[in-house]
Amino acid sequence: MINNRKFRTILLCAALSSVFAGASQAKDLRIATEGTYAPWSFVDAGGKLTGWDVDIANALCEVMKAKCTIMAQEWDGIIPGLNARKYDLIVASMGVTEKRKQQVAFTKKYKNTASQFVAKKDAPADTSPDALKGKRIGVQRGSIQDAYLTATYPKSEIVRYDKTTDVELDLIAGRVDLLLANKVTSMLGFLKRPEASGFALVGPEYTGGLLGEGNAIALRKDDAKLLEEVNAAIDTLIANGTYDSITRKYFDFKLM
Repeated sequence: MINNRKFRTILLCAALSSVFAGASQAKDLRIATEGTYAPWSFVDAGGKLTGWDVDIANALCEVMKAKCTIMAQEWDGIIPGLNARKYDLIVASMGVTEKRKQQVAFTKKYKNTASQFVAKKDAPADTSPDALKGKRIGVQRGSIQDAYLTATYPKSEIVRYDKTTDVELDLIAGRVDLLLANKVTSMLGFLKRPEASGFALVGPEYTGGLLGEGNAIALRKDDAKLLEEVNAAIDTLIANGTYDSITRKYFDFKLM
């Protein structure tokens, strides 16, 4: 006998499959990700673009029966590139904010993550705006953390970089005092490297407001049909266990 939970999952998968049944046979989709944002998207030692977002994108394409090309795109130009039709989707752990909603359409949320400061291990734990007065804080240009720092830390010097990896290099070199980034990216990327042994997460986690309402996939506002298909594909990945399987490949904790 099938238990109730399994039965509901079967019904959900059957219902979702109908969304794709009427879709064109094989669609070509171009997907942008960031590419220097481990463990979400990065280039491995063999030169292959990989990471959690890349695996999620490939799984979505499989469900949607789409032929997909995934490309790396610098973060500061990623939304303009979408609206210029250089690609069709942004699968790059993008935070959902009111400002971005004016520029793009978002799918349903596909993960939650927090932001946190990184500094030397002996740095004070107080990361309030008053405590960081006069400090140089590194951040990726155009990120939700950039927007948050700009609005909340007017007495600090905000130093902007094209890539998070460049922020990390300047933190090690002492050219900035702290960086603010996605907590998981810092914890499982930067802080795992030998050269970062003298650094640690400091202060509280920051979420909500200018830091977004979770992460979602971005599309052009006029792609209503594609939005419906991607939302249905996200539901399928969650219902059939693929989402959890991909997440376990990278993390020992849940993202939603």
